[in-house]
Amino acid sequence: MLCPFPVGVAAGQRLKYEQYVDDWRAAGWDVTLSPFMDLALWDVVYQPGHLVAKVTGTIKGVLRRWRDIFRVRRYDAVYVYIHVSPIGTTLLERLVRRLAKRLVYDIEDNILDRPGAGPSINPITRMVRSPAKPRVLTVAADEVITASPFLVEPCRALNRHGRCTMIPPSVDTELFVPGRRDPARIPVIGWTGTFSSEPYLDLLRPVLQRLAREVDYKLRVIGNFDYALPGVDLEVVRWTRQNEVADMQAIDIGLYPLPDDDWIRGKAGLKVIQYMAFGIPSVSSNVGTAPLQVRHGETGFLADTDEDWFTMLAMLVRDPALRAQIGVAARTEAVRLYGRHAVAGQYRAVLDRVRAR
Repeated sequence: MLCPFPVGVAAGQRLKYEQYVDDWRAAGWDVTLSPFMDLALWDVVYQPGHLVAKVTGTIKGVLRRWRDIFRVRRYDAVYVYIHVSPIGTTLLERLVRRLAKRLVYDIEDNILDRPGAGPSINPITRMVRSPAKPRVLTVAADEVITASPFLVEPCRALNRHGRCTMIPPSVDTELFVPGRRDPARIPVIGWTGTFSSEPYLDLLRPVLQRLAREVDYKLRVIGNFDYALPGVDLEVVRWTRQNEVADMQAIDIGLYPLPDDDWIRGKAGLKVIQYMAFGIPSVSSNVGTAPLQVRHGETGFLADTDEDWFTMLAMLVRDPALRAQIGVAARTEAVRLYGRHAVAGQYRAVLDRVRAR
């Protein structure tokens, strides 16, 4: 498996294929994971400065990829997530396709139509990365996997075999469980994400400031960046794997704000699924996958305007019984649709088709 990030740290990997590696091994696959980044690079890559560490880590990643090129032929299949290398031309992607007996490509977000899009992309990175990488892999793969239903048909149209399977993100619903909530405490509205999605949280700044003037609540931001919001009782929590569950269990209401554009329609709704698993009632922008994941008024709420956001958040802050009711329904839905037991077979089916080729 060729992936960008170290194992266990990036949500896009942790809440998708990573948690099924043991299941694949049990099914008879001998799985080797090869991240481009090591932990030393991961720790600094999204921080300002650290130029020497970043250059050193990138060189090490490139060398690892060339090592991988020389051993690709040993494997019955190669699974690529996002790209083979985050920099350079499509040479490594084309070499992997040429040398691999079978190729599975797991595409992330809407990088097919907008390569390098998204607020997280450093301008320097964009200049040294070929925008054709996702298209080359999508066309050439034996199987394509996406987590967004909006990408299925575009990928099928491009893929030379007409193959693309939608597999949603999933969570360990035995680990991601609701915490004990005190209805008498000040409600905590929460959001989790990285600096790359901070602009989406910023969409709610005026709503959250207005809400703070009307009702008592605390805002909890879980991420890898500092955040400030004048006029709001704010707690910023650094995400760690060790504290992830406890930090999420302290949230009473979840936020999932997004703009309405093509890039967003490629997103998989990870935050919504996490909130649901923890039994957290959420309010989401009525765009992208959210309307497909949330039943409005039953397992969460969907907002079209700032006034919608304000009204629904104020309602949830004031009504602990409603929060509990929505949370129970959301949790039930998450276990049924997004638990590991519900999704594992979908990955196995793709790998079974690959093995049969």
